[in-house]
Amino acid sequence: MTQFFDVPKIKYEGPSSKNPLAFRHYNADELVEGKPMKEHLRFAVAWWHTFCGTGSDPFGPGCAVRPWDDGSNSLEMALKKVDVAFEFMEKLGVPFYCFHDRDVAPEGKDLKESNKNLDTVVAKLKEAQDRTGIKLLWGTANLFSNKRFVHGASTSCNADVFAYAAAQVKKAMEVTKELGGVNYVFWGGREGYMSLLNTQLRRELDNLGRFLAMAVDYRNKIGLDAQFLIEPKPKEPTTHQYDSDCAACMAFLKTYGLEKEFKFNIETNHATLAGHSMGHELAYASSYGMLGSIDANRGDELLGWDTDQFPTNLYTNAQVMLAVLGQGGLGRGGLNFDAKVRRDSFEPIDLFYAHIGAMDAFAHGLKIAAEIRKDGVLKEMTEKRYASWESGVGAQISEGSASFETLEKYMLEKGEVTPNASGRQELFEAVFNRYIG
Repeated sequence: MTQFFDVPKIKYEGPSSKNPLAFRHYNADELVEGKPMKEHLRFAVAWWHTFCGTGSDPFGPGCAVRPWDDGSNSLEMALKKVDVAFEFMEKLGVPFYCFHDRDVAPEGKDLKESNKNLDTVVAKLKEAQDRTGIKLLWGTANLFSNKRFVHGASTSCNADVFAYAAAQVKKAMEVTKELGGVNYVFWGGREGYMSLLNTQLRRELDNLGRFLAMAVDYRNKIGLDAQFLIEPKPKEPTTHQYDSDCAACMAFLKTYGLEKEFKFNIETNHATLAGHSMGHELAYASSYGMLGSIDANRGDELLGWDTDQFPTNLYTNAQVMLAVLGQGGLGRGGLNFDAKVRRDSFEPIDLFYAHIGAMDAFAHGLKIAAEIRKDGVLKEMTEKRYASWESGVGAQISEGSASFETLEKYMLEKGEVTPNASGRQELFEAVFNRYIG
């Protein structure tokens, strides 16, 4: 194999290891709640950040050192990155990767040439997948970078742009099928508005609904066996994006009769941009059976933009894995590291340090979550708090046999409510913290 990284295959050495190129917690075949860690976590590498990122930020150009990269956006460079990527992923030991169409293959002078470029790279991707056993977790189309999408894609004021976006997604779905992708993601990077003064909001929402319905029809037509995922984000680059959070997406899907066709791919940094915790978004999605996959990253509490940092917060990761274990796993989904090394972490080896640290942090979070579930203390405390709904008037309300009239009669006879018990938030937090350490 061509050597781009002077790094051995990363192995598990246990919690006492001081080797930065070894796992301390991620032991792929270790059983947790009866399943190997690798099946719970289903790690994926993000092609765009890991193999295309330059380390740029809003205030300066990239300074990443990538000896294999000549800086061009050529087809030859795209093909070379396939070799780089699969060597990296083999050595890291991840089972999946994710891509945008315009990240794995350069855009041509027109749609026909762009499709041809994509086909060329996909052929090499397929050969690399067959050789290594690494699979495609999900594919998607970049409908936000090219200037044709300045006003959005399916929500553009220009009908030709809607048509172009449809053609591009059609092709991306076809190559996702060719590569055996088990999910397909829709992220509305510019599906929103900058100002209401120049926006026909209802027309744009209706067109977004039409676009997604067309995608469902084409998935069924070609037999693409992939779960459709919507990735919520509230803002940036637009002032307001229509897929702002899980609640907004849920309402949208129900409005357009698409709720049975999609699940959510939830990203930590997007949740915080929406003013929510990751725990909130996961709980909301999972409670409706809509949690399909996770983009694993984090933001910076001191910065107001999408920093896409690697997820190393044990508290958050344990909460994530509690949600995943609570619904019996992610099914077709996985944990995609939609994260980029910091601008000053510019050497190739930093890509390994970042992924190893994040994989270990999630494996540690998985073990913490499993221990919390095994002890059952938090569950018992929560169930006790809601005990009034298990019998009497609470059970009548829950089963639908109560009415305003019966509830009025109940309260007139009782006179006053049973006194509230303390919520004991601080105790719950203290109990949770017992497992973090």
